[in-house]
Amino acid sequence: MASYAVVMENLKERSEFMNESMQKSQTITDNMISILGSFDHRLSALETAMRPTQIRTHSIRKAHENIDKTLKVAESILGQFDLARQTEAKILRGPHEDLESYLEAVNQLRSIVKFFSSTKGLKSSIGMINHISSLLAKSVLKLEEEFRQLLNLYSKPVEPDRLFDCLPQSLRPSTGSDSKSDGAGAKEHQRSLETVVYHPPDLIPPRILPLLHDLAQQMIQAGHQQQLYTIYNEIRSLVMEQSLKKLGVERLGKEDVQKMQWEVLEAKIGNWIHYMRISVRLLFAAEKKVSDQIFEGQDSLRDQCFAEVTGNSVAVLLSFGEAIAKSKRSPEKLFVLLDMYEIMRELQSEMDNIFGSQYCSEMREAAKVLTNRLAETAQETFVDFEEAVEKDATKTAVLDGTVHPLTSYVINYVKFLFDYQSTLKQLFGDADDGNSKDQLGVITTRILQALQSNLDGKSKQYKDPALTQLFLMNNIHYIVRSVRRSEAKDVLGDDWVQIHRRVVQQHANQYKRISWSKILQTLSVQGASAGGNSSFTGEVVSNNSGISRSTVKDRFKTFNMLFEEIHQRQSQWTVPDSELRESLRLAVAEVLLPAYRSFAKRFGPMIEGGKNPQKYIRYTPEDLERMLAEFFEGKTWKGP
Repeated sequence: MASYAVVMENLKERSEFMNESMQKSQTITDNMISILGSFDHRLSALETAMRPTQIRTHSIRKAHENIDKTLKVAESILGQFDLARQTEAKILRGPHEDLESYLEAVNQLRSIVKFFSSTKGLKSSIGMINHISSLLAKSVLKLEEEFRQLLNLYSKPVEPDRLFDCLPQSLRPSTGSDSKSDGAGAKEHQRSLETVVYHPPDLIPPRILPLLHDLAQQMIQAGHQQQLYTIYNEIRSLVMEQSLKKLGVERLGKEDVQKMQWEVLEAKIGNWIHYMRISVRLLFAAEKKVSDQIFEGQDSLRDQCFAEVTGNSVAVLLSFGEAIAKSKRSPEKLFVLLDMYEIMRELQSEMDNIFGSQYCSEMREAAKVLTNRLAETAQETFVDFEEAVEKDATKTAVLDGTVHPLTSYVINYVKFLFDYQSTLKQLFGDADDGNSKDQLGVITTRILQALQSNLDGKSKQYKDPALTQLFLMNNIHYIVRSVRRSEAKDVLGDDWVQIHRRVVQQHANQYKRISWSKILQTLSVQGASAGGNSSFTGEVVSNNSGISRSTVKDRFKTFNMLFEEIHQRQSQWTVPDSELRESLRLAVAEVLLPAYRSFAKRFGPMIEGGKNPQKYIRYTPEDLERMLAEFFEGKTWKGP
């Protein structure tokens, strides 16, 4: 119990202590609240008292900020003044030593002008702007002179050899064949098998073009576009003309062309075709590349300058074509006209591309006009040639009845036509309807008809009708053989060939009838008794009753005389085709030799028993066969 009392006493003491502590804590809390309330009141008063000071401090801070800004502006202005002095020094030194640095300086001058133009209220701005503007004006003049000098220094005429090296291998004039238009079709075929690549030369070194571009841009920004246009065109157009002159291009008019010998003119036309390829695909293409790079971003000025630089050169080239197209037509000009037409068609798409701007419209139009004029002249020349063939009145005598020069000329002409089938297709406007073969067939047929008509007239000049037939046989055979061996056969057709082969055979039969009917009559008893009218059959009537020895002698003498006469004459005649020659000899031998053998066998014994039989029976069948082998060789007769 005692311990319990002690515990309770302790709890009581602790309870009293806690109550006392709580009272003290409340008192402290009340005192703290009172103090904080008083502090809040004093803080509010202090804040009120410090507000003017805060305002002054803010003003001071703003003033400092304004001072900093002003100092920065002043520093910037002073920097621009300093930059202007440095830039002025570069400008005064000129662009020649360091062009890139000079161009930077010009840009800096423009930047300085822009800076001071935006700085309002600064008294020195106007003076600085005027000073820098004056410097800019001087710098642009120096840039203009630098552009002129740089462009002139690197603008040199292109040597022909350098241009030739840019051509495809097959078009390089190593053999000198470029000046000849003969065989153009074969050369065209050769080129079609080759991958044709042209490599336009660098007319100005690539490292120089960016500098010229920057100079041009500066001049344009300074308003010196007209000066730039003038300088560029003066230098580049002269160089272009000099390049063409070195190549061999010359301005020739219709009068100049008319005075030239055909061989000289033909060579010049061949060269002109070569020059057109070189000019369009190399020189003009390369010149366009130069103008594109120098005037990049200035499309109108670029196109104007290119048109101005190339205009005169294009006119000189086309003027020669115009002179040929307008000159007096002649058959030999047809193929060079076709060559010229062909190259104009070949280059048309490239001309349209290179000279595609509005400022080059006259050049494009001039090229198209020339192409059309060449086509018209070629078509008219076809008509002229047909008429010339039909009316040819050359006095060239073909004494031996061989192929006439006109025939070989016309056939070669026709053969050449077939080398130009694609060109003729374009020429006659048959590209879409597929009738080019028909059109070429019509032309070829008319030309050959005109030739045959002329040959008929020429054949009448012969006094010997047998030679007339031989002449026609030779010439028609030459025509047929040439057609069969050429592309003309595909156009004219097998029917044409068969018809004209029969014509050849008809002339051969006529020759045999005229030449050998009379001599065969001497071997025919029927002919002797009936007075003639034997056909060329070689039949010998066996009825020899009543024929005297003197009559037989006369027959042999007449035969000898006629055969020797024919041999002497016809051994000088010519059948140039070996197959035709042999077949004609064989046809004669097949009729003459059996008739002679039969006559000699039947009536020879009547002479052989008499005096001098060799005087009458002069030839054996073998002798005749040997002598027939001498016919149509074009040799002089030397006797049996």
